[in-house]
Amino acid sequence: MPDYRVKFETVTVAGLDYLIRSLADLQQYADPQGEADQAGISPASWSLFGHIWPSARVLALAMHSFDLAGKRILEIGAGLGLASLVIHRRAGDITVSDWHPLSQAFLSENVRLNKMGPLKYQTGNWAISNPELGQFDLIIGSDVLYERQQPDQLAAFIASHAAPDAQIVIVDPDRGNRVGFCREMTRLGYDCSSRIAERVIENGERYKGRFLSFSQTSARALA
Repeated sequence: MPDYRVKFETVTVAGLDYLIRSLADLQQYADPQGEADQAGISPASWSLFGHIWPSARVLALAMHSFDLAGKRILEIGAGLGLASLVIHRRAGDITVSDWHPLSQAFLSENVRLNKMGPLKYQTGNWAISNPELGQFDLIIGSDVLYERQQPDQLAAFIASHAAPDAQIVIVDPDRGNRVGFCREMTRLGYDCSSRIAERVIENGERYKGRFLSFSQTSARALA
């Protein structure tokens, strides 16, 4: 038996239901083998992967109608990977990445619960090189800027794994690190645009946040 508690919830995206196994609450910490500690995940942030956050719902809904044709797609900091499940259901070429040692196990169980085929997963640690990941045409993420060191690390990670002409879509709940991240992406040669997300999400909760979209500047794309 695992030494953490789980629950099962139905999450609706564009009228379609997804059965999701998540942590029963966020007041948990279980790291008997020290894997999370070795990965640099603190007890305070250990449980954050195991919850469906509002920004994840916003991103998942966007991916229900996003043009996926011909794109190799990466979800970063995926946690439970709700947006990836939506893309997978649409037969998109999606790879899920996270650095939490339990993320893959939860993802695999949620794939099984929703009667889907295998889903690609790679550990993605923004602070180190991840050469096995390769490059992607679309990189997506939600609520990934909650720690001070993340803007620089995340921008460098994205630049390493973005194919020429790649699209990057980040849903952010107006966290303070957003400005630094956009500044760093601009320094690395990306154009940035922002738009306000819908103020009420599909489950009826109010949401404050926005979509951040990035593409390579013309000069870099032609280099």
